[in-house]
Amino acid sequence: MLRPILIHPDPRLKKLCAPVADIGAEIGRLAEDMLETMYDAPGVGLAAPQVGVMKRLLVMDCVKDPEAAPRPMVLINPEITWRSEETNVYEEGCLSIPDQYAEVTRPAMVRVRWTGLDGAAQEEEFTGLWATCVQHEIDHLDGKLFIDYLGPIKRQMITRRMEKLKRDRARGGT
Repeated sequence: MLRPILIHPDPRLKKLCAPVADIGAEIGRLAEDMLETMYDAPGVGLAAPQVGVMKRLLVMDCVKDPEAAPRPMVLINPEITWRSEETNVYEEGCLSIPDQYAEVTRPAMVRVRWTGLDGAAQEEEFTGLWATCVQHEIDHLDGKLFIDYLGPIKRQMITRRMEKLKRDRARGGT
């Protein structure tokens, strides 16, 4: 089921999310809905607070090649256990901040530990777009947006555009 994606500024996007305590059918359904919503948007990552659920869960799939098999991932209670000193600059966007992009510098590689839908602990090292995406989504779980890495003027400009977008949508515009 597609879920509506919250648009910045929304106070829920700035809140710290609670850990997932019980991985049951409800969390499985949420993950399924989030993957469907992410692919439909289309995006490469989506965090639970973006669909109004204040839990530490994210989904991602950074396979861009249409010939390659998709690799949908569900990360429950993810935490970064290591960051490289080497950095990478990537032009980031966000489904909660539509059509706005800016260059963000982040560690080029990260190691992340999380729990899978099966309840098993997992750990993986991510590089490239995968590293950028997982850091971006974990930021969401901590109430941080990619625009928080920008200077105040640029951040304020994007926030004003989003406020206008929300007003236009509320009036029945696109």
